[in-house]
Formats: sequence, structure tokens, C-alpha cells
Amino acid sequence: MSLSGNRLQPINDRVYFSKWYLKGIRSSPTRSGTFVHKFVNLNLRLYLKFLEWMPAALKMPEPELIDHAGLDSAVFLRIYLIGLKIFIPITILAFSVLVPVNWTNGTLNDSNNLQYSDIDKLSISNVPEQSQRFWVHLVMAYVFTFWTCYVLRKEYGTIASMRLHFLATVKRRPDQFTVIVRNVPPDPDESVSELVEHFFLVNHRDHYLTHQVVYNANTLAKLVKEKKQMENWLDYYQLKFDRNPSKRPTRKTGFLGLCGDEVDAIDFYTSKVDKLSEEEAAEREKIIKNPKFIMPAAFVSFRTRWGAAVCAQTQQTRNPTLWLTEWAPEPRDSLANIEGIEKAVPFLKPLIEVPVIKSFIQALQRRSASRYYLFLLVNVFLGSIIAGTAFEQLKTFIHQSANDIPKTIGVSIPMKATFFVTYIMVDGWAGIAGEILMLKPLIIYHLKNFFLVKTEKDREEAMDPGSIEFATSEPQIQLYFLLGLVYATITPFLLPFILVFFGLAYVVFRHQIINVYNQEYESAAAFWPDVHGRIISALVISQLLLLGLLSTKQAADSTPFLIALPILTIWFHRFCKNRYEPAFVKYPIQEAMMKDTLERAREPNLDLKTYLSNAYAHPVFKDGEDEDSVATDDEKEVENVLVPTKRASRRNTPVPSKFGCSSPPSLPDDVQELL
Repeated sequence: MSLSGNRLQPINDRVYFSKWYLKGIRSSPTRSGTFVHKFVNLNLRLYLKFLEWMPAALKMPEPELIDHAGLDSAVFLRIYLIGLKIFIPITILAFSVLVPVNWTNGTLNDSNNLQYSDIDKLSISNVPEQSQRFWVHLVMAYVFTFWTCYVLRKEYGTIASMRLHFLATVKRRPDQFTVIVRNVPPDPDESVSELVEHFFLVNHRDHYLTHQVVYNANTLAKLVKEKKQMENWLDYYQLKFDRNPSKRPTRKTGFLGLCGDEVDAIDFYTSKVDKLSEEEAAEREKIIKNPKFIMPAAFVSFRTRWGAAVCAQTQQTRNPTLWLTEWAPEPRDSLANIEGIEKAVPFLKPLIEVPVIKSFIQALQRRSASRYYLFLLVNVFLGSIIAGTAFEQLKTFIHQSANDIPKTIGVSIPMKATFFVTYIMVDGWAGIAGEILMLKPLIIYHLKNFFLVKTEKDREEAMDPGSIEFATSEPQIQLYFLLGLVYATITPFLLPFILVFFGLAYVVFRHQIINVYNQEYESAAAFWPDVHGRIISALVISQLLLLGLLSTKQAADSTPFLIALPILTIWFHRFCKNRYEPAFVKYPIQEAMMKDTLERAREPNLDLKTYLSNAYAHPVFKDGEDEDSVATDDEKEVENVLVPTKRASRRNTPVPSKFGCSSPPSLPDDVQELL
């Protein structure tokens, strides 16, 4: 009843349906009705139907889900669907074929040394050594592998098509026209801004539009943050005064407003804001004029997507370590997971606050996911098997010869399925229940709402749940793929628990993505090759473990036939990598040209320079009154064929643009037909 009790109460509505509030679609039920109805839901029928959220979460079609939450969210949910697609047939086959083969043996009953349970009788440990029944396990290993590869290939192709369609139909975004350039070499005669402008005017003469250098504005960011806090307090006291004009609000000047002289609150915060505005302007001016605050990197925007695609996917100079270019992240991606990283490792905050570092947070996040998966593989999976087996069979280990220890481990590994069943229920099932209950966000929201919220903006910030953390969520899902694939042929009893996890998780996270989580950036499913690779690695690990296990069971006739399985799986991975991965790392020039042509036909008067002028400016400059002056310095547009340079060796000598990019070829017939 706690689930229904929490979710149905009007006072908790902003927590369980926060996404709709942030979109401005849902209004608070506490604003209408009697005083009691504002806090407690007295409709008893709703309590009897509280599980209706489950079918409701499945009603939204996938195309509508993509429009509502983005392609990343839709593809994240497909990971759970893949788990169901893979393991439902595997579970049916395993219980129909392998469980009877394992159960109808008496190896464990005849063993006096090993500790086992009735569940272990369903595992491969119950099959005697040198048994011909191991051929069944070998055949099923091939069947499970081929089925998994079939599902993965089909899904890879589907998601690649979804990504290309999404990129072709998505609305205009700054990152479609922008690349980030790193390792800009120092020049004694030109600033970074001048050097970037000169380089791209020479080498991308027909397509370069504008650029924005990257500033190290940490001090300014602190001033801007402090100023916003003061403005928030000023708004709060101004609203308080507007409600009661007969009495001006006051506050004390001492620590936390608890001591000191009592002064007019509006005048106090007005003076604070004015003082911080002056300091902010002075700091901004210092950053703009001092070269030491400019990083050797810049965001460079082009007139067309075609020009940006050519620049992002080509080498710029003879030296492959200089003028490195790649697609710029979506502007909001730059700030996607900064707060979480800063809270986890505060000592990295000064580094993370550098804007060029922020722009690579997504890539950092993907590397973090790989390392976290490796941690789970070594510590949770392998660590539990090795350490647990050693302790459970400690008495046997001590009293047997060294030659028999591998045999004991081979028999005991399947017995760890009992531990992993418990792990799935505690970590998986309970974790999903905790996800839908949202007790932590609920408590935090009410604490913030009671102690910190002063304005409606504060309330929006208090109820913002953030987005799903890919770096931690996806590796945890992969652990369940690993467990399922490893134990499918060894102890099939574990598979139904895996299925329950994937089924519940899919429904719950679909509900959360629709109603709660607010996606902070969109990568157009760029993470999918990592997901595919980790499932393949789980498949190979399961094959190698089965190979080792059968070798300890002295299955000399069948074991050699397993050697080909990991080889075939790795070949399959290479095939998928060559066939589908380019769609996730490169943007087809043809697609870029078609989108540019359609846009020019539909919006011939589009002012793209104004649209891009401040897309990648440091956030603190966007809030300042000197923003235009910053843009003017860094966003010059030169139409001349000859580009002047300030280098001492060629000062005042025009440099011909002989290295300029050639114009794109004439439009193909298929593009003209689209027009």
C-alpha cells in the first residue's frame, strides 16, 4: 500500500510526474479542492486501481516515445526488450531439454564431500564425468549462441536505421553545424581566436561561418552563481512585499540572517546584486582581454551540415596530433553529468568546470560505463564464484590433492547459481521496486520544498529528477545478460529470475522515462556499439567458462567442438562492427547534403549565423550584458579570397586560400526530386 499511498497523494504529484510539470503540461492538484483534498486523495476507487500505471506505461507507441523523450531513452528501453527476446526462447529450450538431462542423474547424491542443495540437482554438476549427455549441453550452447547473435544483428540494424532516420528528421540543432577543434598550436603573433579564424578561412573558405573560443571562466562562474542566489532572495522578498504592501520585509545582516543589525531586505539584496554585477563585469572584461584564460580549443560552426561533416571526419593537417576535429556535442550535453561527477569526486571540480572538458563528458561517461562493467565482472561475478567456491568447499580443498582442486571448482561453479538467484532478487527485483517507489527523491523534494523553496523556479529545481545515469545503469543491466548467458547451459533454474527482472525493469523504466526523468542531452543512440560489444563479451565469457567446466568433467569427446564457438562469435562481432558501427561514428555526406538542400528550399532567409552565434558560448557569458561584445570578437565573417595574417614572417602579406575546401558537387537527382 505504500506504493499506492505515495503515488496517489496530491502532495507527491510533482515527484511522480515531474516531467509533465517541467514541460508545463500538468498542473498541481493541490491548487484546487478542499484543504484535505490538497494533501490526501480520498477517492477509494483509485486505491483499488493503483496498478493501472503498468498498462498505461505500455500504451505510448515507440515513435511517440521518441518525440516525447528522445531516441536515447527509447533505445535504452530496448536493452531490456533485447533481454526478453534473447532469454524467453532460451528459457523454454533450457527447461525443456537441459533440466531433464541434468535432473535424471545422481552424481550429487553419490558425492559425500560436496555441499549442495536440491536446486543444484538441476545443474550440469549433477551429470557424471565422461557422460555422453554433455553433447546435449554442447548443442544447446551452439543454439543459444546462434539465437543471441541473430537477435543482436537484427537489433543492431534496426537501431542503426532508427539513428539515421532520427538524424534526418530531427529539428535543426547547433551541433549539426559545429565541430570542436582541439590542440590548436600556440602562435607568438596571433591569439587563439585569430589563429582559428585564419586556419578555417584558408582551409574551409567556402563553408566556415563563425567560431567560439573556449574560456576558463571558473571565477566568473562563481560570481554568476552567487549573483543568481542573491537575485532569487530579492525575488522572494519582493513577492512577499507585493502580497503585503503595508509592511516591508526585513532581515538581519549577520550569519545566515540570524544575528546582526536588522535592515530592509529588499534594499539589502538590491545592493548585493549591484555589487556582484560590478564584480562580474570586471571579471568578464579581464577574461576577454587576458590570453591566459583562453584554452587551445574552439567550437567552429559552418554554413552547412555538409561543411561540418567534412571537417569533423577528416584530418586537418600533416601533423595528426594538431588541429584535431570531431563533432561538437549538443550544447546541453556539455553540462549533462557535471553535477553528478562533481558530487562523487569533488577534487575534480576545478578541472570539470573547464568548458572544453565539459564537452567531452559524454565520452567520459561511456568510458566510465566500460570500467564499471569491468568492475562488476571482476568483483561481483568472478569474485563471488572464486571466493565463494573456495570457502564453501574449504574442507574438501584442505583434504584433497592439488590435482583434484580444478575438478572441485568445475563442479562447484554451477552451485553458485543459488547465490546469484539471491543477488538478482535483492539487487534486481528490489532495485526495480525502489525505482518506482522513489523514496529518496520523494524525501529530498519535500525537504527542499519545506526549507529551501522560495519561488516557483526553486520548486522546479527541487523536483527535477535529472536523467538516467547511463554510466551506472547500463553496466548493471549487462551483468544480468552475463549471468543469463553463463548459466543458461550450466544451471537453467536461474533464467526465470532473469526474465522477471527484464520484464519488470522494462515496464518500470518506461513509466519513469515517460513521467519522471528529464533527458539532459541527446546522443542519437551513439552508445549502442558499446552495448552490443558488452553483450558479445558476455557471450564469449559464457562459452569459455563452459569450455573450462566440461574439461574438468573429462568430456573429451565433446569439449573440443566448443573451441570454434568463441571464434565464430568474435567473427560475428567483427562483421557487425564493420557493417553497422559506421552509422554511429560517422555522418553520411549524402544525408548532410539532402538536409541542407531541403532547409535552404524551405527557409531561404534563415540567419544561421545569429542562430549559432552563442550556442557554444560559456554559460556565464550568456547571462551577461557583454555577451554581444564577446561574440563580435570571436565571430568575424570574412568574405575575401585572400586572408591576411599577423605572423611576423608574413605580416601584412595576404595568403591565398589555395588550400580551401572545394565546393560540393552539383546536386544529385534524388535531392532535386525531394525539392
